[in-house]
Amino acid sequence: MKKTWFITGASRGFGRIWAEAALARGDRVAATARRPETLQSLVETYGDSVSALALDVTDRAAVTTAVQSAVDAFGHLDVVVNNAGYGLFGMVEETTEEQARAQIDTNLLGPLWVVQAALPYLRARRSGHILQVSSIGGLAAFPTLGLYNASKWALEGMSEALAQEVGPLGVHVTIVEPGPYGTDWSGASAVHAEPIAAYEPIREARRAGAAARAPQDPQATAAVILELVDTDEPPLRLFLGDYPYPVVEAAYRQRLDTWNAWRPLATRA
Repeated sequence: MKKTWFITGASRGFGRIWAEAALARGDRVAATARRPETLQSLVETYGDSVSALALDVTDRAAVTTAVQSAVDAFGHLDVVVNNAGYGLFGMVEETTEEQARAQIDTNLLGPLWVVQAALPYLRARRSGHILQVSSIGGLAAFPTLGLYNASKWALEGMSEALAQEVGPLGVHVTIVEPGPYGTDWSGASAVHAEPIAAYEPIREARRAGAAARAPQDPQATAAVILELVDTDEPPLRLFLGDYPYPVVEAAYRQRLDTWNAWRPLATRA
């Protein structure tokens, strides 16, 4: 059956790739972007199957209006994809208040506003699937990405609770956790804090590690996402790619080892 999608951040990256994949197979997509002119080629190619909407996800009123416009255009929603977001690069000490608030506004509160606007329509039909685009950085923390990690860890916690709240009402939630892909996440869309010289050795080590790692092709995720939304009982979490597995397995082993090593002290509390 054809599905109707609402996708934030559809101008480029995963949002654009998944929108194109859905449209190519005959689905309908309400595609949103800060600059709707970036969606014009989708409209030219797919016509009435696309509703191109201007949206800044940090504007709660605009989110409500965009979701209503999508429902007005297509009658209902099946898949809601919270993809809009960006990377903030900087040590915790380097990050300004403005940068920190903007990161949380976009990566956490933006998805919250979309979920709150879409759920009344999904609950009414007792169906639907919400995809929350997180990251390997939502499960493991990395130097230079502290506030980005914070935004994605918070998104993961909110989404896990959300899944328990809406599951009995017929709505599925999946937290999508990509590894490193060749999107614009660390390019033009990224924000960089003003560097403090004392952290340069740590920054250089991070750059060296990134340079040694070939990013994966984001186009390869399209078929995976289509299969995910067609699954009757989708998972709460899904990695994209192989890269996250050893990283997250090591992080969880370290946490368990630490908790258990300090259990005698913990139990005294």
